[in-house]
Amino acid sequence: MAVVPTVQEFLRRANVPYSVFPHVRAYTAQEEAAVTHVPGRDWAKAVICFVDGEPVQAVVPADLEVNLDELAVLAGASTIRLAGEDELRWLYPDCERGAMPPLGPLYRQMVYVDEALAAEEQIVFNGGTHGDAVSMRYEDFAAIAHPIVGRFARRPAHDLP
Repeated sequence: MAVVPTVQEFLRRANVPYSVFPHVRAYTAQEEAAVTHVPGRDWAKAVICFVDGEPVQAVVPADLEVNLDELAVLAGASTIRLAGEDELRWLYPDCERGAMPPLGPLYRQMVYVDEALAAEEQIVFNGGTHGDAVSMRYEDFAAIAHPIVGRFARRPAHDLP
């Protein structure tokens, strides 16, 4: 399987350099980073949230998680919650469940990127499947995704001392 056609067309029209590569199927961002030999800090994990009723993409490195309270402050939101599985199906009908790319403009969604990921030179992310990845310079990603950058990622609770 390849990157889904809508993602491929979006990237083609964006006219920025990127590469696509297949990998062993994996189902979490950490696993995908591992099988592709990409550091977790470079793998962009899209976490879908509803901010004041609107879907947004919160993008963090694979080894971190979204702190909803911090994201709400950054977004100036009065309500925030994670999207449910059924909502992911209708928000990303072209993507395998959980493999949506952090390309908010393609789906008419705002993109929030944690500063830890924004500090990286390159990022890698799902291309709509669990078996293909897209790699590009962060600078080029920012030019096409127009993210709001802030601090809202944290280490998962089970990683804390």
